[in-house]
Amino acid sequence: MSSELIAQALNTATETQEIIFGEHVVDQTGEVFSRLFPGARAIIVADDNTYKVAGEAVTSSLAKAGVTMVDPYVFPGTPTLYAGYDNVEVLREYLRRLDNVIVCSIAAGTLNDIAKLASGELGRKYMNVCTAASVDGYASFGASISKDGFKITRECPAPAGLIVDTEIMAKAPERLTATGYGDLIEKIPAGADWILADLLGIEAIDPYVWTLVQNPLGQALDSPEHIATKDVAAIGALAESNVMSGLAMQAMQSSRPASGAGHQFSHVWEMQGHGLDWEPPLSHGFKVGVGTVASCALWEEALAIDMNELDIDAIVASAPSDEEVEIRVREALEPRIAEEAVKHSIAKNLHGDELRNRLITIQKMWPRITEQARAQLITPEDAAQRLDIVGAPSHPSEIKIDWDRFRKTHFQAQMIRPRYTILDLLADTGLLEQTVDRLFSPEGYWGKRGQ
Repeated sequence: MSSELIAQALNTATETQEIIFGEHVVDQTGEVFSRLFPGARAIIVADDNTYKVAGEAVTSSLAKAGVTMVDPYVFPGTPTLYAGYDNVEVLREYLRRLDNVIVCSIAAGTLNDIAKLASGELGRKYMNVCTAASVDGYASFGASISKDGFKITRECPAPAGLIVDTEIMAKAPERLTATGYGDLIEKIPAGADWILADLLGIEAIDPYVWTLVQNPLGQALDSPEHIATKDVAAIGALAESNVMSGLAMQAMQSSRPASGAGHQFSHVWEMQGHGLDWEPPLSHGFKVGVGTVASCALWEEALAIDMNELDIDAIVASAPSDEEVEIRVREALEPRIAEEAVKHSIAKNLHGDELRNRLITIQKMWPRITEQARAQLITPEDAAQRLDIVGAPSHPSEIKIDWDRFRKTHFQAQMIRPRYTILDLLADTGLLEQTVDRLFSPEGYWGKRGQ
């Protein structure tokens, strides 16, 4: 296992200055803190579980490096007791009273985001000791936090430093590793979505950023059976690839390199608050895993379409007006979600010559799109099998999404974001409803899998 990829990617990171990656590296925490924040005092932010995992080692390392520490801030061990923006505010105000203090968090997803956002709102840097290979957000800008049951990504800087101890990560609960796998596997169809947007002239691929995400994927995803047995090298590869995705988002200042239609399924359910009140809460990666299978299934159907048979005149003539689009969005989504979704959906809704030109471009570029997308994608069956092996959900029933709701999510996911994906291609061509019908028919992928 190598961290050469991470070292290279750090050269273009906008905020993260240092990442220590490997086995038994937690004892370097103090040295990194001293280099990044000379003269600053440290406060360890953790929860009961993460403090038990690494609190003693981090404290010892900071002391050995001569770092002055204030008393740790330790949340309860159950994420449902501290997840949410209210605890960002609590931590922020606690930190505000402490001069010259920098957070050294010991955390995975939710707690890392709380520490990241609380520090960011104070204009302070922070660093994190990663405890599980569960997310791609360690090195990314922004924090995904729920407020009033509504989860969105809020802007804040990425960490100045990360300690990624793969030995610690390998000992994390299996569900945390599985959720990291679910988050990562979506990078495959997300790559196809970016290829699509690039070839249609909508959003160009940055070749360097592309390699940061896509090059490590094979090693990270191709051995799910080793991940399931807590093999340190396999989990290290998973962790490395997730960190690389975060660094790619820093370099791009966008989540485009790491997020496509599969993530949009997850975003719908997160906006609706699905699973936030479970214990443990339904993880982002578990929702993304199901969305990945859905995205791969959509792509499989789309690649079978003969775009030369499109009746462009008929599609343009029957295209919905902006007013009709707004009505559809408001009927499909809760009011608090629909307001923003209406803006995105109307902005994507093309008419007349704009739509005609888009359809002509789709026909012209379709041979290249299909060639490159096929080389990028895996089948929905392959995606589901890999998720099953690592213990991540691959079917909506496994995350308590019923059949009708899951079918509706295919349309809702197209509405909530401006990002162009396979969902938008099918919407532009007037084929989204027809494609979803095929997927849920007895002969389609979801029809065959059943409820």
